Amino acid sequence: MQGEKIFDVVVVGGGGAGLAAAIEARESGATVLLLEKNHQLGGSTAWSIGSITSTGTPHQKRRGIVDSPQEHWADMPGFAGDLDARDNPPLRRILCDHIPETFQWLLDSGVRFMGPMPEPPHRQPRMHNVLPNSRSFIYHLRRRALAAGVEIQTGQRVSTLLVQSDRVRGVVVAQDGHTLHYRARGGVVLTAGDFTSDPEFKARFMGAQQSKVEGVNTTATGDGQRMAEALGARIVNGDLALGPELRFMAPAKENFVRRLPPWRWLAVCMQWSLDNLPAAILRPLMMKFLTTALAPSTTLFDQGAVLVNRRGERFGSELDKPSWRLPDQPDKLGYILIDANLAQQFSAWPHFVSTAPGIAYAYIDDYRRNRPDVFTEAPTLQALAQKLGMDAAALVLSAQSGPIRPLGDGPFVALGPVRSVFVHSEGGLMVDTEHRVLDASGKPIAGLLAAGSTGQGGLLLKGHGHHLAWAFVSGRRAGRHAAQSASTAG
Repeated sequence: MQGEKIFDVVVVGGGGAGLAAAIEARESGATVLLLEKNHQLGGSTAWSIGSITSTGTPHQKRRGIVDSPQEHWADMPGFAGDLDARDNPPLRRILCDHIPETFQWLLDSGVRFMGPMPEPPHRQPRMHNVLPNSRSFIYHLRRRALAAGVEIQTGQRVSTLLVQSDRVRGVVVAQDGHTLHYRARGGVVLTAGDFTSDPEFKARFMGAQQSKVEGVNTTATGDGQRMAEALGARIVNGDLALGPELRFMAPAKENFVRRLPPWRWLAVCMQWSLDNLPAAILRPLMMKFLTTALAPSTTLFDQGAVLVNRRGERFGSELDKPSWRLPDQPDKLGYILIDANLAQQFSAWPHFVSTAPGIAYAYIDDYRRNRPDVFTEAPTLQALAQKLGMDAAALVLSAQSGPIRPLGDGPFVALGPVRSVFVHSEGGLMVDTEHRVLDASGKPIAGLLAAGSTGQGGLLLKGHGHHLAWAFVSGRRAGRHAAQSASTAG
């Protein structure tokens, strides 16, 4: 059985970039279909912290901050460091020039933010964090997309791009034993994310060991890159990624901050509270957010903490890329072991267990209160081993051979389990300044556009708030260009 439907624009991927592309194309007059392989919209946008870095925002202006896209553009190489030569300056210009209007577009869609927060080497505070959580992006943009008339279908994995007369004409979805063809008059926009959870892409661009490291977003499997490569497109900066890094396992049940509904009135109330309530009242709420699934500070190991596997064994120096070796351990999980002295040391500034930039710092007591599932304490190493199901002799031996010195007296704390992850990869398709996918010779592949991580085009997005900024800026622009192509074709 085979069916076919015709639209002006087909968008593949229902995260932030895909929703932005679909909305912009529809509001430009095109008929639009958005296809998402998962049963819910969201992509990597939904699990992100939710930071967007921008100049010229109402939040900056209220604080009297004088800033500009040009200064933003000039500051970004400071994050890239030695990699700056591999950046794509024209795309960086697009990002910095267009994020102010896109930030306002998000506000107009109902999204609310706190901030701006400082993050050197930015010379001005530019990082804005979404309220109440990153699902707010998806909630409000989905509502806007549906109100505009975008057709959204979830549980629809695109397997192939349709090509006729040297132009991409649509997509193929294979499901439940039959095939559906969705035609696109103006073009297909790929917004399917990165490939942090695809072992083959990671092995090819990063290495065999990196291919064992999991991605935070388990469904980020490089579908867009794979389909475009089959048509001659090329991936750039595929070897660059944030990670591997250690992260605490996410709680089995989301805390109430992550479950807060993304209603506009609630976000406005939270924004007012953050601006006006004393820190002593706000901090417990921030800790509920902060201690979810963030990275433990590497200074724990610098000060003598011990990393062991599920058997209680050390597996190399904690000071030499332990996140690279953890995937070779049982269940790919580890525990951070500290003594009473370290627990006291990491109970106050400047020694924090983890941080969310621009929000707050979390200490030992914060994890004791908010994450009992990753906080195990016992008076002796033998008792700790019993609680964790570890071999007591192995745990004692590990404690005696720490990276700096043997651990001291108890009580002892095990933080974990922790796992090694890639947060996101930089390996996107090469695109031009109109977000058209380019082939190996630099020629646009007719009818094919890409945005977000799929269409990153060599742009370096280090620093917090740049990936989401690019998702929304590039998504809107790609959707608009696809709609224009449809009007020309029609």
